[in-house]
Amino acid sequence: MATSLGDRLAGRFIVLDGPDGCGKSTQVRRLCQWLTGQGVAVDSFRDPGDTAIGEKIRQLLLSPEHGQMGTMTELLLYMASRAQLWTEKIAPALQMGHCVVLDRWLSSTCAYQGHAGGFGMERVIQVAEQTLERVWPDLTVILDVDGETAGGRMQRSLDRMEQKGDGYHAKVREGFLQLAKGRAGFVVVDARGDVETVHKEIIEVVSAWAKAHPVTRT
Repeated sequence: MATSLGDRLAGRFIVLDGPDGCGKSTQVRRLCQWLTGQGVAVDSFRDPGDTAIGEKIRQLLLSPEHGQMGTMTELLLYMASRAQLWTEKIAPALQMGHCVVLDRWLSSTCAYQGHAGGFGMERVIQVAEQTLERVWPDLTVILDVDGETAGGRMQRSLDRMEQKGDGYHAKVREGFLQLAKGRAGFVVVDARGDVETVHKEIIEVVSAWAKAHPVTRT
Protein backbone atom coordinates (compact mmCIF):
# COMPACT_ATOMS: atom_id res chain seq x y z
CA MET A 1 0.00 0.00 0.00
CA ALA A 2 1.34 3.43 -0.98
CA THR A 3 2.17 5.75 1.91
CA SER A 4 0.57 9.19 1.73
CA LEU A 5 2.50 12.42 2.17
CA GLY A 6 0.50 13.00 5.35
CA ASP A 7 1.79 9.74 6.79
CA ARG A 8 5.36 10.45 5.72
CA LEU A 9 5.34 13.90 7.33
CA ALA A 10 3.43 13.01 10.49
CA GLY A 11 5.40 14.18 13.51
CA ARG A 12 8.12 15.77 11.39
CA PHE A 13 9.83 19.06 12.20
CA ILE A 14 10.73 21.29 9.22
CA VAL A 15 12.43 24.70 9.30
CA LEU A 16 12.70 27.35 6.60
CA ASP A 17 15.55 29.75 7.30
CA GLY A 18 17.85 32.22 5.62
CA PRO A 19 19.06 35.83 5.56
CA ASP A 20 16.69 38.75 5.99
CA GLY A 21 14.88 39.38 2.72
CA CYS A 22 15.04 35.77 1.53
CA GLY A 23 11.24 35.48 1.56
CA LYS A 24 11.02 32.71 4.14
CA SER A 25 7.88 34.00 5.91
CA THR A 26 6.00 34.03 2.61
CA GLN A 27 7.36 30.60 1.74
CA VAL A 28 6.42 29.15 5.13
CA ARG A 29 2.86 30.31 4.55
CA ARG A 30 2.78 28.93 1.00
CA LEU A 31 4.28 25.60 2.06
CA CYS A 32 1.75 25.18 4.86
CA GLN A 33 -1.11 25.94 2.48
CA TRP A 34 0.19 23.35 0.03
CA LEU A 35 0.73 20.71 2.73
CA THR A 36 -2.79 21.25 4.06
CA GLY A 37 -4.11 20.76 0.55
CA GLN A 38 -2.22 17.47 0.40
CA GLY A 39 -3.97 16.24 3.54
CA VAL A 40 -1.05 16.90 5.91
CA ALA A 41 -1.92 18.01 9.46
CA VAL A 42 0.42 20.97 9.84
CA ASP A 43 1.16 23.62 12.46
CA SER A 44 3.32 26.67 11.79
CA PHE A 45 5.19 28.90 14.24
CA ARG A 46 7.77 31.69 14.13
CA ASP A 47 10.99 31.86 16.10
CA PRO A 48 11.24 33.98 18.18
CA GLY A 49 7.61 34.41 19.14
CA ASP A 50 4.24 32.65 19.09
CA THR A 51 4.02 32.40 22.89
CA ALA A 52 3.26 35.23 25.33
CA ILE A 53 6.83 35.07 26.63
CA GLY A 54 8.32 34.63 23.16
CA GLU A 55 6.55 37.68 21.76
CA LYS A 56 7.91 39.86 24.57
CA ILE A 57 11.39 38.51 23.90
CA ARG A 58 10.90 39.19 20.19
CA GLN A 59 10.08 42.82 20.96
CA LEU A 60 13.24 43.15 23.06
CA LEU A 61 15.41 41.58 20.35
CA LEU A 62 14.08 43.49 17.36
CA SER A 63 13.33 46.94 18.76
CA PRO A 64 15.77 49.57 17.38
CA GLU A 65 15.68 51.11 20.88
CA HIS A 66 18.00 48.34 22.09
CA GLY A 67 20.96 49.13 19.88
CA GLN A 68 23.47 48.41 22.65
CA MET A 69 22.41 44.77 23.04
CA GLY A 70 25.42 42.47 22.86
CA THR A 71 25.80 39.22 20.96
CA MET A 72 25.69 37.03 24.09
CA THR A 73 22.47 38.70 25.23
CA GLU A 74 20.94 38.15 21.80
CA LEU A 75 21.95 34.50 21.83
CA LEU A 76 20.50 33.80 25.27
CA LEU A 77 17.26 35.61 24.54
CA TYR A 78 16.78 33.64 21.33
CA MET A 79 17.42 30.38 23.21
CA ALA A 80 14.94 31.36 25.94
CA SER A 81 12.20 32.10 23.42
CA ARG A 82 12.99 28.86 21.60
CA ALA A 83 12.79 26.78 24.78
CA GLN A 84 9.38 28.26 25.60
CA LEU A 85 8.10 27.72 22.07
CA TRP A 86 9.19 24.10 22.20
CA THR A 87 7.40 23.45 25.49
CA GLU A 88 4.18 25.30 24.69
CA LYS A 89 3.69 24.68 20.99
CA ILE A 90 6.16 22.53 19.07
CA ALA A 91 6.40 19.46 21.31
CA PRO A 92 2.60 19.11 21.75
CA ALA A 93 2.05 19.46 17.99
CA LEU A 94 4.66 16.80 17.21
CA GLN A 95 3.19 14.49 19.84
CA MET A 96 -0.19 14.80 18.09
CA GLY A 97 1.47 13.63 14.89
CA HIS A 98 1.34 16.99 13.17
CA CYS A 99 4.01 18.26 10.82
CA VAL A 100 5.54 21.41 12.30
CA VAL A 101 6.87 24.07 9.92
CA LEU A 102 8.93 26.78 11.56
CA ASP A 103 10.03 30.23 10.43
CA ARG A 104 13.66 30.19 11.72
CA TRP A 105 15.31 28.02 14.39
CA LEU A 106 18.83 27.33 15.69
CA SER A 107 20.34 27.75 12.21
CA SER A 108 19.58 31.48 12.48
CA THR A 109 21.50 31.85 15.73
CA CYS A 110 24.43 29.98 14.20
CA ALA A 111 24.50 32.34 11.20
CA TYR A 112 23.73 35.63 12.96
CA GLN A 113 25.26 35.48 16.44
CA GLY A 114 27.63 32.60 15.75
CA HIS A 115 29.20 33.57 12.43
CA ALA A 116 28.35 37.23 11.78
CA GLY A 117 28.47 38.15 15.48
CA GLY A 118 31.74 36.33 16.05
CA PHE A 119 30.55 34.10 18.90
CA GLY A 120 31.35 30.95 16.92
CA MET A 121 28.88 28.50 15.44
CA GLU A 122 30.18 25.53 17.37
CA ARG A 123 29.84 27.48 20.62
CA VAL A 124 26.24 28.33 19.68
CA ILE A 125 25.53 24.64 19.14
CA GLN A 126 27.08 23.81 22.51
CA VAL A 127 24.78 26.33 24.23
CA ALA A 128 21.81 24.85 22.37
CA GLU A 129 22.71 21.35 23.48
CA GLN A 130 22.60 22.53 27.08
CA THR A 131 19.37 24.54 26.82
CA LEU A 132 17.08 23.02 24.18
CA GLU A 133 15.13 19.79 24.20
CA ARG A 134 15.54 19.55 20.42
CA VAL A 135 18.61 21.03 18.78
CA TRP A 136 18.04 20.23 15.09
CA PRO A 137 14.81 19.74 13.13
CA ASP A 138 14.35 16.82 10.75
CA LEU A 139 14.84 19.08 7.72
CA THR A 140 16.20 22.61 7.38
CA VAL A 141 15.70 24.42 4.09
CA ILE A 142 18.04 27.40 3.70
CA LEU A 143 16.70 30.04 1.32
CA ASP A 144 19.82 31.63 -0.13
CA VAL A 145 19.71 35.16 -1.52
CA ASP A 146 22.31 37.81 -2.32
CA GLY A 147 22.36 41.12 -0.48
CA GLU A 148 21.17 43.24 -3.40
CA THR A 149 18.10 41.08 -4.02
CA ALA A 150 17.32 40.86 -0.30
CA GLY A 151 17.63 44.63 0.17
CA GLY A 152 15.24 45.30 -2.68
CA ARG A 153 12.57 43.17 -1.03
CA MET A 154 12.59 44.93 2.34
CA GLN A 155 10.55 48.03 1.50
CA ARG A 156 9.60 48.83 5.10
CA SER A 157 11.06 50.07 8.37
CA LEU A 158 13.93 47.80 9.37
CA ASP A 159 14.13 46.14 12.77
CA ARG A 160 17.26 46.18 14.97
CA MET A 161 18.76 43.05 13.42
CA GLU A 162 18.05 44.20 9.87
CA GLN A 163 19.78 47.53 10.57
CA LYS A 164 23.17 45.95 11.25
CA GLY A 165 24.61 46.81 7.84
CA ASP A 166 25.63 45.15 4.59
CA GLY A 167 28.89 43.72 5.94
CA TYR A 168 27.12 41.98 8.80
CA HIS A 169 24.44 40.54 6.55
CA ALA A 170 27.01 39.31 4.03
CA LYS A 171 28.54 37.34 6.90
CA VAL A 172 25.07 36.06 7.87
CA ARG A 173 24.62 34.63 4.38
CA GLU A 174 28.10 33.13 4.52
CA GLY A 175 27.25 31.58 7.88
CA PHE A 176 24.09 29.90 6.58
CA LEU A 177 25.93 28.41 3.62
CA GLN A 178 28.83 27.26 5.78
CA LEU A 179 26.46 25.63 8.27
CA ALA A 180 24.56 23.79 5.54
CA LYS A 181 27.63 22.51 3.73
CA GLY A 182 27.90 18.76 4.22
CA ARG A 183 25.49 18.74 7.17
CA ALA A 184 22.78 16.07 7.16
CA GLY A 185 19.22 17.37 7.08
CA PHE A 186 20.11 20.65 5.35
CA VAL A 187 19.16 21.68 1.80
CA VAL A 188 19.97 25.03 0.17
CA VAL A 189 17.42 26.54 -2.24
CA ASP A 190 18.17 29.49 -4.53
CA ALA A 191 15.65 32.10 -3.35
CA ARG A 192 16.46 34.82 -5.89
CA GLY A 193 13.56 33.87 -8.15
CA ASP A 194 9.92 34.87 -7.96
CA VAL A 195 7.65 33.58 -5.19
CA GLU A 196 6.07 30.80 -7.27
CA THR A 197 9.38 29.48 -8.60
CA VAL A 198 10.89 29.27 -5.11
CA HIS A 199 7.68 27.71 -3.75
CA LYS A 200 7.79 24.93 -6.35
CA GLU A 201 11.44 24.22 -5.52
CA ILE A 202 10.64 23.97 -1.81
CA ILE A 203 7.76 21.57 -2.53
CA GLU A 204 10.12 19.38 -4.55
CA VAL A 205 12.71 19.42 -1.75
CA VAL A 206 10.21 18.55 0.99
CA SER A 207 8.49 15.86 -1.08
CA ALA A 208 11.77 14.22 -2.07
CA TRP A 209 13.05 14.34 1.51
CA ALA A 210 9.84 12.80 2.89
CA LYS A 211 10.03 9.99 0.33
CA ALA A 212 13.69 9.29 1.16
CA HIS A 213 13.17 9.37 4.94
CA PRO A 214 10.16 7.21 5.83
CA VAL A 215 8.87 7.28 9.37
CA THR A 216 9.96 4.26 11.40
CA ARG A 217 7.04 3.01 13.47
CA THR A 218 7.37 0.54 16.31
